[in-house]
Amino acid sequence: MPTECSAECFDFGIVEGRPVEAAFDAGLVTSDAGALLLGATDRAIGMMDRLAACFHDERRAGLIEHEVATLVGQRVFGIALGYEDLTRSRRAAPRSDDAVLAGKLAARREDCAPVAGKSTLNRLELSKLESTRYHKISHNPVAIRNLFVDLFLESSARAPRQIILDVDATDDPLHGEQEGRFFHGYYDCYCYLPLYVFCGRHLLVPKLRRANVDAAAGAVEEVARVVARIRTRWPRTRILLRADSGFARDDLMTWCEGNGVDFLFGLAQNERLIAEIATELDLVAAKSNAPAGRSGASRPSCG
Repeated sequence: MPTECSAECFDFGIVEGRPVEAAFDAGLVTSDAGALLLGATDRAIGMMDRLAACFHDERRAGLIEHEVATLVGQRVFGIALGYEDLTRSRRAAPRSDDAVLAGKLAARREDCAPVAGKSTLNRLELSKLESTRYHKISHNPVAIRNLFVDLFLESSARAPRQIILDVDATDDPLHGEQEGRFFHGYYDCYCYLPLYVFCGRHLLVPKLRRANVDAAAGAVEEVARVVARIRTRWPRTRILLRADSGFARDDLMTWCEGNGVDFLFGLAQNERLIAEIATELDLVAAKSNAPAGRSGASRPSCG
């Protein structure tokens, strides 16, 4: 049965006096129309302005063409659209959807484009904790990390009875000679090994790490920071920490027990564990009419 669409166009507001609409009448089109949805979402929560507030700009105000909020927005939206390596910004002429997202269709100076090029964006990404002669924009890493948690807390009108924090690590494959790259045997590639903490669909911690570390490296510090910030706003909310066997580490479990955080971790299968629960495994095998051999391969997984 064909889908019936009653809307003829979608209104995305006004940019410098010009209406921005999504319609179905062809003409001049873009393959990145989803960027308009990202822009509408940002206007609703003000994320780019709040992220830009985590930076300190010491450039001369009268000579600035691209504000920090514009630069941050270009990178965030570009990554979301799949342009993670600044190739999107190498064009001689800026894309119209970039300019629309920046809310700026024309530059104030004749020798500038409405949005920044790769060199300007690269200086932002290489910003220091303190500004230097060649990097006038510095950043506050603590404020940036806390912003993720604050956006999550603001997404609920009232404190929930319980939340589940999922901790995990995964590979970020590398295809060149990037600094700090290492070969990871489990993922069978050169990669980074970022640490993540999610609560449902909300990302609370994205921590980039080299791949020559344990999956749980730094988890105690990050979980402690997130839990402390959550409890400042929701002191009575029960917190359950959930992770696979890669995080079944004594220091993390000890921290949870000492700070009133419930946890549910997987356990990797091993001979000693199988021996301890041999009776239970035999009972499960009998109930499922499965062979009750002594090898771990024929038993239910413990991991």
